[in-house]
Amino acid sequence: MARSSVRDLTVGSPMKLILGFMLPLLFGMLFQQFYNMVDTIVVGQYLGVNALAGVGSTGSVNFLVLGFVIGLCAGFAIPVAQQFGSKDFEALRKYVGNTIWIAVFFAAVLTTATCLLCTNILQWMNTPEDVFSEAHDYIFVIFMGIPVTFLYNILSGIIRSLGDSRTPVIFLIISSLLNVALDIFMIVVLNSGVSGAGYATVISQLVSGILCLIYIAKRFEILHIKKSDMKPEAYYIGRLCAVGLPMGLQYSITAIGSILLQTAVNGLGSTYVAAVTAGSKVSQFMCCPFDAMGSTMATYGGQNVGAGRVDRVKKGLFSCSLLGVGYAVFALGFVELLGGKAAMLFIKADSGNPEEILELAGQFLMINVSFYVPLAFVNIVRFLIQGMGFSQIAVFAGVFEMAARAFVGLCLVPVLGYIAVCFASPAAWVLADIFLIPAFYGCFGKIRRKIKPEIQYGINGEENTENRSS
Repeated sequence: MARSSVRDLTVGSPMKLILGFMLPLLFGMLFQQFYNMVDTIVVGQYLGVNALAGVGSTGSVNFLVLGFVIGLCAGFAIPVAQQFGSKDFEALRKYVGNTIWIAVFFAAVLTTATCLLCTNILQWMNTPEDVFSEAHDYIFVIFMGIPVTFLYNILSGIIRSLGDSRTPVIFLIISSLLNVALDIFMIVVLNSGVSGAGYATVISQLVSGILCLIYIAKRFEILHIKKSDMKPEAYYIGRLCAVGLPMGLQYSITAIGSILLQTAVNGLGSTYVAAVTAGSKVSQFMCCPFDAMGSTMATYGGQNVGAGRVDRVKKGLFSCSLLGVGYAVFALGFVELLGGKAAMLFIKADSGNPEEILELAGQFLMINVSFYVPLAFVNIVRFLIQGMGFSQIAVFAGVFEMAARAFVGLCLVPVLGYIAVCFASPAAWVLADIFLIPAFYGCFGKIRRKIKPEIQYGINGEENTENRSS
């Protein structure tokens, strides 16, 4: 194992460790959002508002399916992080070997089901007729690329579980630049329409996944899988599914509410769909720090619980919360100055009603950013709970988010219109926090009672700061 490639998060200052792990991860997410935004910018600028609305109308079902994949893969990485924290490398390799079998199974099932039902899904979502063709062409390609999504997310998750958050960033930068070039080539040169944007995304992610695989093979000796490690074993499969499935379902349950909300937005017409798409793209980019904090806390919680260092969990929570609140305040001030101008990136200047779309997108963005403090805690606390090994509990946060968005979409949008759409996500974040914060203290108490005090705090009751690096 290359010592410089891993990071032990169980010793040292939690704030420094969290920042050191989070910043490379943040840059990776920013680049990931960057090439997702490039899809939308190129589509909006070169193909027009209908194409933009078509791609945007698939956002929630995209999140439903790919969110499940991403959550599943993130869950599979948690037992790996816990075994790394406890320095049980034999069990670590068995978890990785069994992860491969589970991933192949889910990739085959999900790809087949979503491609066969693609048209039906868009019809159930009340996708506007004037953007239906564009929506289908784009999302079908994305569904075909589900195995690629599994490849990258599993491998990058394993790398991060060993404390290396820097290397996946490098690969994402490479794939992001490739995606930009492919977007322009597919849409502008080959005139392939919105499906070209989908192909560009899938090909770019495939490249980053292959790079992760090569890197693991060359740099991580503890991940060199033997034939015995690949043997399917009920214990490891059961443990992986017990952690991964709730995390995947959490994303999907949340997405169900988003689908119901998107269906309501679709009913308002393509102008509102385009406005929400543009506003959401800007918001997703600005939310990357919260996503990075969440992923960091999953690894931080997994390693420290695996090592029995429960004393460090609350310290990490406090440190990351300070970062989250600080960024939320900064983001609000930034949007106050910028307004909805950033949405201009996605709107073609000669569209039928660009001013109205920009005004609506700015309203959506401002309301969402005003509630970034609750969003910070949703990400930090939820992922920390999952890293501690309580994925089944954290999934209920997704239920609360789903309920809030479903209520807004089904009950409030028909009465209040677009303004209700703007408050849907803030309502979901607040409701999730009402559940998550008490749930964390319950989970923390359970872990604390299970681990002996001399392990938590050292033999003399003080924090053990001995360097236990691998």
